[in-house]
Amino acid sequence: MMKLLSAILLFVIGTSNLFAQKPIRGTIKDINGKGIESVNVNLKDVEGNIIIFTRTNKNGEYQLAIKNDQVTGYKIEASSIGYQKQSMPVTNIDKAYELILANSETNLETVTVKNSPSLKVNGDTLNYRTSDFADKQDRSIGDVIKKMPGVEISENGKISYNGKAISNLYVDGDNLLDDKYNIATKSIPHGAVDKVQVIQNDQPIKMMRKNNMSDDVALNLVIKDDARIKIMGDATAGVGSPDRFDENLTAMLFNKKLKFINNIKANNTGNDPGIDLTSHNLADYTSRIDNSKPAALLSTGAAGVPSLPQSRYLFNKAALVNLNNLYKFNHDVQLRANLSYLYDDRSQQYNKLSQTFLAGQTVTYSEFQHNNIYPQKLRAQLNLNKNADNDYFNNTLLLAYSPLKTVSNFSINHVAGIQTLRQEGFDISNELNYRKKLKSSQVVNLYSYLNRSTQPESLDITPGLNADILNNGNPYLGLKQYIRLPSWYTNNYASLAFVNGRFTQTYKLGFNIQQQNLDTELFRIQNDQRTELVSENALNRLKWFKNRTYGSAIYEFADEKIRAGLSLPVSYNRIAYHDHVNQLTENLHKFFVNPSFTVKYQTGIENDVTANYFYKDDLGGLDDIYRGTVLINYRSLFANNAPVPETKTHSIGGAFNFRKAMQMLFFNASANYSDTKLNTISSFTFTDNIQQRIVLPLPNHIRNFSVSANASKYLFILKTTANAGVSFSESRYNQLQNGELIPFNSNTIAYKAGFEAKVASFMNWSYNTNYSISNNKAEVAEAIKTNFRQLRQQSSLSVTLMGNVYLNFSAEHLFTHQSSQPNLNYLFADANVKYKLTKLKSDLEFAVTNLGNIKQYDATYLSANSLTTGTYLIPGRVAMLKATFNF
Repeated sequence: MMKLLSAILLFVIGTSNLFAQKPIRGTIKDINGKGIESVNVNLKDVEGNIIIFTRTNKNGEYQLAIKNDQVTGYKIEASSIGYQKQSMPVTNIDKAYELILANSETNLETVTVKNSPSLKVNGDTLNYRTSDFADKQDRSIGDVIKKMPGVEISENGKISYNGKAISNLYVDGDNLLDDKYNIATKSIPHGAVDKVQVIQNDQPIKMMRKNNMSDDVALNLVIKDDARIKIMGDATAGVGSPDRFDENLTAMLFNKKLKFINNIKANNTGNDPGIDLTSHNLADYTSRIDNSKPAALLSTGAAGVPSLPQSRYLFNKAALVNLNNLYKFNHDVQLRANLSYLYDDRSQQYNKLSQTFLAGQTVTYSEFQHNNIYPQKLRAQLNLNKNADNDYFNNTLLLAYSPLKTVSNFSINHVAGIQTLRQEGFDISNELNYRKKLKSSQVVNLYSYLNRSTQPESLDITPGLNADILNNGNPYLGLKQYIRLPSWYTNNYASLAFVNGRFTQTYKLGFNIQQQNLDTELFRIQNDQRTELVSENALNRLKWFKNRTYGSAIYEFADEKIRAGLSLPVSYNRIAYHDHVNQLTENLHKFFVNPSFTVKYQTGIENDVTANYFYKDDLGGLDDIYRGTVLINYRSLFANNAPVPETKTHSIGGAFNFRKAMQMLFFNASANYSDTKLNTISSFTFTDNIQQRIVLPLPNHIRNFSVSANASKYLFILKTTANAGVSFSESRYNQLQNGELIPFNSNTIAYKAGFEAKVASFMNWSYNTNYSISNNKAEVAEAIKTNFRQLRQQSSLSVTLMGNVYLNFSAEHLFTHQSSQPNLNYLFADANVKYKLTKLKSDLEFAVTNLGNIKQYDATYLSANSLTTGTYLIPGRVAMLKATFNF
């Protein structure tokens, strides 16, 4: 009796549950109308969470039982191997939902090519196996990355994937180096890296990954298990002739709790250790903090550097301490400290002839400089980060101190002199970002940035130059230019994001305040040692205050095919500046609306098209409106006589990205056009001894157009990674020179190609070439048209002998043609031999650079209607013997 009652009770309970559920039914078919068996069918809510799932039967039918009919925003999603994923919104539970699945082009989950390099694709992540691209000659992971199809490393260490610069380089998923990742690519042994991952649509903030709108690309170095448990590194000692040294000590550790790369190096071989401190995404950082702080105003008027790799022209004696440490308290919380100090002692010597072609006149000056430059850079950064599923906290304290001294002996038009430039930049800032996900799935974001900086500068010049302009035509002893620019700045905002299925709405409200003081004096020293102001117009006591209150509405949509974003920022800008010395008082009030739109359409599994548009109305800064004359360098006097510049820019662009992972083929193409209108123009007055600039309130118009295409392919039969590219850019703009308004048209077309080939098991060969053609013409009658062409070729051959002896030969050829100048032709060659002592974990290397002992380099530079030819003193042949111990 009791068993019967229990059975009845269970039957009643089961029946009541069955009647409480309401099934959603439907069919999954292929494009021929035939039902597909074993298709995964998911029912997802508005946040993308799976409510219930099932599989289709042999007829392609499915049934999803739900407990109520509240299905607003729900969708059905069907997926199966060999078919493209499809989804459909649920509007009525009584309706039958039929989905048609098209055949997919390829299965990208795992791509393996026998006896050749292989790639694996997992969602947005592309995995390169390091061992597939490494050779015995390779030392660091950077040596291997540059061989990977689709990935490119520039001479300054910047990494790009399929034409797009990476936003971060992670080490086992951790951001140890921020965007100063050169030390990682140079120091981490490739044998310690299991694979290199390319992460598309990288979103480092966990809580934002669910509705990810990021278009960033990042690289992640996955460290091998056995390399995580020990400290690795190397120590190098090198001596050479004439009087050369090269020392290096690196230690690194990559375990789950603690990661570090610490390095000390010093050399006088022309290899700049400061390249390790290069911030590859500085533009993104300055855009985020939105602090328009003027750069240093003074200079020595140097001619720049020759168009050579830095190691071929640099005379230096430098030392760098670079410490990078990260400690993880737990899975979500970490503390990172990055500390670096660079000291350098550089020298530079050159002769230069500059010509500016004007209507009926050519302004010419010749100059010689021998510069001794002493830069220092101290940078300390402390970052505390919590990155959890429901909250995010990131605080960065940054201190930077960068004193610079330059002593220069110079001659301009055969008048000799000496100048000393001192600059002492100091900057301290704190950046705080906090995000919290609320129970309703809304996300609140609080941001605050605070900065204090000082930029004192001074320039001493003897003897007194341009007496007719600066001392009423009377000879005098010298000039002293002083500048002080203390400033402080803060930027703060709060935002609230609403997530509704595929749609995200974000509303932001904030303000920033900028306060700066510009104090400048230009003194002359008379022959009797009296110091006096050059004139009443050589003084600035400018006080600048800028306040911006802003808000924005951002609307984003993302699904499997389309990602789109619309931003509608508005701002109220108030600028007040005052200079009692120059009788200058202004108050400016401006209201701006700067919309932008971007859309990305997935044309295929591995292909996409993007388009973007933005309009930006922006205001200039303090360095655009000071009235008193400033001696920028010994041949340049700058001032302004205009209101705050206003720049209005329309920009439109598009790109196509294509890849076939199985074939290791990558291609990208892009085009951009911008149209900029300004309310001011710089007026230049040239003579044979000096140039004077004053900014005037006249309209100006600048148009820029650019288009590029790049391809990279691994040729399996030849065991070669090949690449090619072409780009074109054109600019139209006006210049006001010696009272004449001159429209200019400048364009450049550039071609590049190259390969990294494994010729044999014991031999590798690489080759790269770049060819560019530049044309400049003033669009006036009888204007001089200038044409500039340059070809640069680089090649290297690596040979392995007897298992542990390695030979390397490299050459670089540069050819320059300018229509009015003799052709320039240079061939540089280098060679080295390395012997590996395997049991001692050591290498012995003998290298000779610049085998031809070239000690002088001629260069031609072209811009608008100016032509500059220069002769640089460069290091000759250098021989080095190095010993490296690896641990």
